[in-house]
Amino acid sequence: MRIDLSNKTILVTGANSGIGNAIAQELLNAGAKVALHFNSNSDGASKLKEQFSDQCELFQADFNNVDETIKLFEDVLSWGDTLDVLINNAGTAIMNSVNLDDETWIKNWNTIMNINLLAAGVLSKKALEHFKTKNGGRIINIASRAAFRGDTPDYLAYAASKAGMVALVRSIARGFGKDGITAFSIAPGFTRTAMAQKSIDKYGEDFVIKDIALNELTEPKDIAPIVTLICSGKFDHGTGSNIDINAGSYVR
Repeated sequence: MRIDLSNKTILVTGANSGIGNAIAQELLNAGAKVALHFNSNSDGASKLKEQFSDQCELFQADFNNVDETIKLFEDVLSWGDTLDVLINNAGTAIMNSVNLDDETWIKNWNTIMNINLLAAGVLSKKALEHFKTKNGGRIINIASRAAFRGDTPDYLAYAASKAGMVALVRSIARGFGKDGITAFSIAPGFTRTAMAQKSIDKYGEDFVIKDIALNELTEPKDIAPIVTLICSGKFDHGTGSNIDINAGSYVR
Protein backbone atom coordinates (compact mmCIF):
# COMPACT_ATOMS: atom_id res chain seq x y z
CA MET A 1 0.00 0.00 0.00
CA ARG A 2 1.51 3.31 -1.07
CA ILE A 3 1.03 6.19 1.35
CA ASP A 4 0.52 9.66 -0.12
CA LEU A 5 1.80 12.49 2.07
CA SER A 6 1.71 15.21 -0.57
CA ASN A 7 -0.55 17.31 1.66
CA LYS A 8 1.78 17.14 4.70
CA THR A 9 4.52 19.49 5.91
CA ILE A 10 6.87 17.73 8.31
CA LEU A 11 9.88 18.71 10.43
CA VAL A 12 12.49 16.00 10.97
CA THR A 13 15.20 16.86 13.47
CA GLY A 14 18.56 15.18 13.08
CA ALA A 15 17.87 14.53 9.40
CA ASN A 16 21.48 14.52 8.25
CA SER A 17 22.27 10.88 8.93
CA GLY A 18 21.12 7.61 10.44
CA ILE A 19 17.50 7.13 11.43
CA GLY A 20 16.53 10.75 10.76
CA ASN A 21 17.94 10.71 7.25
CA ALA A 22 16.15 7.43 6.43
CA ILE A 23 12.88 8.82 7.80
CA ALA A 24 13.24 12.02 5.78
CA GLN A 25 13.91 10.11 2.58
CA GLU A 26 10.90 7.86 3.13
CA LEU A 27 8.66 10.89 3.74
CA LEU A 28 9.99 12.67 0.66
CA ASN A 29 9.37 9.58 -1.43
CA ALA A 30 5.78 9.67 -0.17
CA GLY A 31 5.43 13.23 -1.44
CA ALA A 32 5.72 15.17 1.82
CA LYS A 33 7.22 18.63 2.17
CA VAL A 34 10.05 18.13 4.66
CA ALA A 35 12.14 20.53 6.75
CA LEU A 36 15.54 18.89 7.23
CA HIS A 37 17.25 19.88 10.47
CA PHE A 38 20.97 19.39 11.00
CA ASN A 39 23.53 20.61 13.51
CA SER A 40 27.08 20.89 12.15
CA ASN A 41 27.28 18.45 9.23
CA SER A 42 24.82 18.83 6.36
CA ASP A 43 26.23 16.34 3.82
CA GLY A 44 23.40 13.82 4.11
CA ALA A 45 20.66 16.44 4.24
CA SER A 46 22.20 18.25 1.25
CA LYS A 47 21.99 15.06 -0.82
CA LEU A 48 18.27 14.88 -0.09
CA LYS A 49 17.94 18.53 -1.05
CA GLU A 50 19.63 17.81 -4.39
CA GLN A 51 17.29 14.89 -5.04
CA PHE A 52 14.06 16.53 -3.82
CA SER A 53 14.80 20.21 -4.37
CA ASP A 54 11.16 21.33 -4.57
CA GLN A 55 10.03 19.38 -1.50
CA CYS A 56 12.55 20.19 1.19
CA GLU A 57 14.78 22.79 2.79
CA LEU A 58 17.76 22.66 5.17
CA PHE A 59 17.70 24.25 8.64
CA GLN A 60 20.67 24.44 11.00
CA ALA A 61 20.34 24.56 14.78
CA ASP A 62 22.43 23.50 17.76
CA PHE A 63 20.03 21.92 20.25
CA ASN A 64 22.45 22.61 23.07
CA ASN A 65 21.29 26.22 22.63
CA VAL A 66 17.60 26.70 23.42
CA ASP A 67 17.42 29.99 21.51
CA GLU A 68 18.49 28.19 18.34
CA THR A 69 15.89 25.51 19.00
CA ILE A 70 13.10 28.09 19.19
CA LYS A 71 14.37 29.92 16.11
CA LEU A 72 14.41 26.64 14.18
CA PHE A 73 10.69 26.16 14.71
CA GLU A 74 9.92 29.72 13.71
CA ASP A 75 12.06 29.44 10.57
CA VAL A 76 10.42 26.17 9.57
CA LEU A 77 6.96 27.66 10.03
CA SER A 78 7.91 30.66 7.90
CA TRP A 79 9.18 28.36 5.16
CA GLY A 80 6.32 25.89 5.15
CA ASP A 81 3.47 28.27 6.11
CA THR A 82 2.18 25.44 8.31
CA LEU A 83 3.33 22.26 10.04
CA ASP A 84 1.44 18.97 10.22
CA VAL A 85 3.95 16.66 11.90
CA LEU A 86 6.91 17.15 14.26
CA ILE A 87 9.42 14.32 14.42
CA ASN A 88 11.84 14.65 17.34
CA ASN A 89 14.68 12.43 16.23
CA ALA A 90 17.89 14.37 16.92
CA GLY A 91 19.92 12.94 19.74
CA THR A 92 23.33 12.28 21.21
CA ALA A 93 24.81 9.46 23.26
CA ILE A 94 27.89 10.62 25.14
CA MET A 95 29.76 8.01 27.16
CA ASN A 96 29.60 9.46 30.67
CA SER A 97 31.21 7.24 33.28
CA VAL A 98 30.42 7.87 36.95
CA ASN A 99 34.21 7.73 37.45
CA LEU A 100 34.54 11.13 35.78
CA ASP A 101 34.95 14.20 37.95
CA ASP A 102 31.68 15.86 38.95
CA GLU A 103 32.09 18.92 36.75
CA THR A 104 32.68 16.88 33.58
CA TRP A 105 29.91 14.39 34.41
CA ILE A 106 27.36 17.16 35.03
CA LYS A 107 28.39 19.01 31.86
CA ASN A 108 27.90 15.83 29.80
CA TRP A 109 24.58 15.11 31.55
CA ASN A 110 23.26 18.60 30.73
CA THR A 111 24.39 18.36 27.10
CA ILE A 112 22.60 15.04 26.66
CA MET A 113 19.43 16.35 28.31
CA ASN A 114 19.48 19.58 26.29
CA ILE A 115 19.82 17.80 22.96
CA ASN A 116 17.68 14.72 23.59
CA LEU A 117 14.92 15.98 25.87
CA LEU A 118 14.81 19.76 26.32
CA ALA A 119 14.84 20.37 22.56
CA ALA A 120 12.06 17.81 22.09
CA GLY A 121 10.05 19.51 24.83
CA VAL A 122 10.53 23.02 23.44
CA LEU A 123 9.69 21.97 19.88
CA SER A 124 6.65 20.04 21.14
CA LYS A 125 5.44 23.15 23.00
CA LYS A 126 5.80 25.25 19.87
CA ALA A 127 4.11 22.56 17.78
CA LEU A 128 1.21 22.26 20.23
CA GLU A 129 0.63 26.01 20.08
CA HIS A 130 0.56 25.84 16.29
CA PHE A 131 -1.49 22.64 16.05
CA LYS A 132 -4.20 24.12 18.26
CA THR A 133 -4.68 26.93 15.74
CA LYS A 134 -5.21 24.45 12.90
CA ASN A 135 -7.28 21.79 14.67
CA GLY A 136 -4.68 19.09 14.86
CA GLY A 137 -1.26 17.67 14.20
CA ARG A 138 1.06 14.81 15.12
CA ILE A 139 4.21 14.50 17.21
CA ILE A 140 6.54 11.52 16.93
CA ASN A 141 9.45 11.04 19.33
CA ILE A 142 12.25 8.65 18.43
CA ALA A 143 13.11 7.22 21.83
CA SER A 144 15.02 4.00 22.58
CA ARG A 145 14.60 0.60 24.19
CA ALA A 146 16.85 2.12 26.88
CA ALA A 147 13.82 4.11 28.04
CA PHE A 148 12.28 0.83 29.21
CA ARG A 149 15.09 -1.58 30.02
CA GLY A 150 17.76 0.93 31.01
CA ASP A 151 21.28 1.06 29.58
CA THR A 152 24.87 0.48 30.63
CA PRO A 153 26.42 2.62 33.40
CA ASP A 154 28.14 4.87 30.83
CA TYR A 155 24.75 5.88 29.41
CA LEU A 156 22.65 6.76 32.47
CA ALA A 157 21.76 10.19 31.07
CA TYR A 158 20.95 8.80 27.64
CA ALA A 159 18.47 6.29 29.05
CA ALA A 160 16.91 8.90 31.32
CA SER A 161 16.50 11.36 28.45
CA LYS A 162 14.80 8.76 26.27
CA ALA A 163 12.44 7.78 29.09
CA GLY A 164 11.54 11.46 29.32
CA MET A 165 10.69 11.52 25.62
CA VAL A 166 8.28 8.61 26.13
CA ALA A 167 6.59 10.29 29.09
CA LEU A 168 6.32 13.50 27.08
CA VAL A 169 4.45 11.67 24.32
CA ARG A 170 2.04 10.01 26.74
CA SER A 171 1.23 13.30 28.43
CA ILE A 172 0.66 15.08 25.11
CA ALA A 173 -1.57 12.26 23.87
CA ARG A 174 -3.71 12.34 27.02
CA GLY A 175 -3.84 16.12 27.29
CA PHE A 176 -4.41 17.28 23.73
CA GLY A 177 -6.37 14.54 21.98
CA LYS A 178 -9.57 16.57 22.01
CA ASP A 179 -7.66 19.25 20.07
CA GLY A 180 -7.03 16.75 17.29
CA ILE A 181 -3.40 16.28 18.35
CA THR A 182 -1.90 12.79 18.52
CA ALA A 183 1.52 11.72 19.79
CA PHE A 184 3.63 8.59 19.52
CA SER A 185 7.04 7.24 20.47
CA ILE A 186 9.17 4.72 18.64
CA ALA A 187 11.81 2.81 20.58
CA PRO A 188 14.54 1.37 18.38
CA GLY A 189 17.02 -1.08 19.75
CA PHE A 190 20.61 -1.16 18.60
CA THR A 191 20.54 0.27 15.08
CA ARG A 192 23.39 0.46 12.57
CA THR A 193 24.15 4.19 12.63
CA ALA A 194 27.27 6.32 12.95
CA MET A 195 26.36 7.01 16.58
CA ALA A 196 26.09 3.28 17.31
CA GLN A 197 29.42 2.58 15.65
CA LYS A 198 31.20 3.63 18.85
CA SER A 199 29.65 0.70 20.69
CA ILE A 200 30.33 -1.68 17.80
CA ASP A 201 33.97 -0.63 17.83
CA LYS A 202 34.18 -1.10 21.61
CA TYR A 203 32.33 -4.41 22.00
CA GLY A 204 32.46 -5.95 18.51
CA GLU A 205 29.56 -6.69 16.15
CA ASP A 206 29.30 -10.33 17.24
CA PHE A 207 28.61 -9.17 20.79
CA VAL A 208 25.83 -6.89 19.56
CA ILE A 209 24.28 -9.59 17.33
CA LYS A 210 24.08 -11.98 20.30
CA ASP A 211 21.81 -9.48 22.06
CA ILE A 212 19.08 -9.61 19.40
CA ALA A 213 16.66 -12.30 18.24
CA LEU A 214 17.23 -11.78 14.51
CA ASN A 215 20.33 -12.48 12.45
CA GLU A 216 20.96 -8.90 11.32
CA LEU A 217 21.18 -5.54 13.05
CA THR A 218 18.29 -3.15 12.53
CA GLU A 219 18.94 -0.58 9.81
CA PRO A 220 17.53 2.96 9.74
CA LYS A 221 15.41 1.97 6.73
CA ASP A 222 13.64 -0.61 8.92
CA ILE A 223 12.29 2.16 11.15
CA ALA A 224 11.24 4.71 8.53
CA PRO A 225 8.08 2.96 7.21
CA ILE A 226 6.26 2.99 10.55
CA VAL A 227 6.92 6.73 10.83
CA THR A 228 5.38 7.24 7.41
CA LEU A 229 2.31 5.27 8.46
CA ILE A 230 1.86 7.42 11.57
CA CYS A 231 2.26 10.62 9.53
CA SER A 232 -0.56 9.48 7.25
CA GLY A 233 -3.09 9.48 10.10
CA LYS A 234 -3.91 5.80 9.70
CA PHE A 235 -2.56 5.05 13.18
CA ASP A 236 -4.19 7.91 15.08
CA HIS A 237 -6.10 5.62 17.42
CA GLY A 238 -2.74 4.39 18.66
CA THR A 239 -2.07 7.82 20.15
CA GLY A 240 0.06 7.69 23.28
CA SER A 241 1.53 4.32 22.36
CA ASN A 242 5.13 3.27 21.93
CA ILE A 243 6.25 1.05 19.06
CA ASP A 244 9.23 -1.22 19.75
CA ILE A 245 11.59 -1.83 16.83
CA ASN A 246 14.50 -3.63 18.44
CA ALA A 247 14.93 -6.93 16.57
CA GLY A 248 13.46 -8.82 19.51
CA SER A 249 16.20 -7.77 21.91
CA TYR A 250 13.68 -6.40 24.39
CA VAL A 251 10.19 -7.88 24.30
CA ARG A 252 7.62 -6.34 26.67
